[in-house]
Amino acid sequence: MMSTIFHLVRHGLKERRIGDVPLTPEGIIQAELTARHLAKAVFPITKIVTSPLQRAKETAERLALYTRSPVAEDSRLRERANWGDCPDQTLEQFIGMWDQCTSDPDYIPPVGDSAKKAGQRLASLLAELHNEEPENRHIIVVTHGGLITDFLVQAFTERELNVWHPDFKTVQNRLIPECSITKLIYDKGNCRIEAFASIEHLT
Repeated sequence: MMSTIFHLVRHGLKERRIGDVPLTPEGIIQAELTARHLAKAVFPITKIVTSPLQRAKETAERLALYTRSPVAEDSRLRERANWGDCPDQTLEQFIGMWDQCTSDPDYIPPVGDSAKKAGQRLASLLAELHNEEPENRHIIVVTHGGLITDFLVQAFTERELNVWHPDFKTVQNRLIPECSITKLIYDKGNCRIEAFASIEHLT
């Protein structure tokens, strides 16, 4: 059975300011707990692929340290848009733009990608990794909450998503906590959600 198991990890808690920001001390602890959890798993992690944004790279570094896995960066894992891509944009303007992208996946914002394009980026990376890697590989993908939901909303029906939350599409922006793990099984071109936004390892 040709399957690939993806562990989609959102980065740890980031500093709340404009630009490509690092993790907070709490975010570093979250990354450490996630790394220890994945390192203790019965399966070996074969590869870590991360977003090039600092908060994701710092999370991936912790995961690599504990799992002893190589890390590769891929720009397709970048967030839909990052506050600071447009230097004169206020936080309120950024949030307004973000919400418009979420409610209308085809809307192309002044900076960054539409939600649809962002979801397609992650889909293309997962398909590529699935086709390149030997079967039954476990791969960690360190990315952003918005990108994970952009992908899920496109890859699954509303009915499938509502199994995980009764009003998934409407509240998608609040569903992926920092350092949560969403587990996907990719098999013969079909994808299924095995676990969604799990944070049990953080308690």
